[in-house]
Amino acid sequence: MTWLRALAAAGLSVLLPGAGHALIKDWLRMLVFSGLYFTAVVLFLPPPNEIAAVGSLTESMEFVASEIDTMGQFVLSFIVLFAAIDATFRALGFPPGSNGDSADGPSCPHCGKELDEDLSFCHWCTTRLEPEEPEEPGESEPTAGPAEARN
Repeated sequence: MTWLRALAAAGLSVLLPGAGHALIKDWLRMLVFSGLYFTAVVLFLPPPNEIAAVGSLTESMEFVASEIDTMGQFVLSFIVLFAAIDATFRALGFPPGSNGDSADGPSCPHCGKELDEDLSFCHWCTTRLEPEEPEEPGESEPTAGPAEARN
């Protein structure tokens, strides 16, 4: 399931940088990558009215390919590639701590994200959780009573 999620995040990031991060609910990175991509599109692609003035979709794509320079192609490709790689690694849980390990509550044994104590499954990766059985009083060490503590 984790690999499938990582592949989906990478594929979405190739189509639109930031979309893979939205899939894994990494909202800040989603905003950063989509903002970088749209800024690069505005800076390096010709204005939309020039693209729309060309007749068909095929001619529009040829126009854009002829008008964008090598630096623009590099920047757009780099953002797409870096977003896909970053979304893939974050979906897989790299670097450690990227899955919310800093939480104080219980965490999922499968994905490591914070759990809701009321649920019997992880709402992030849908792993079924085994209920914790309380310790029986006979198994733990006997506690000293107030009279024994004074001696």
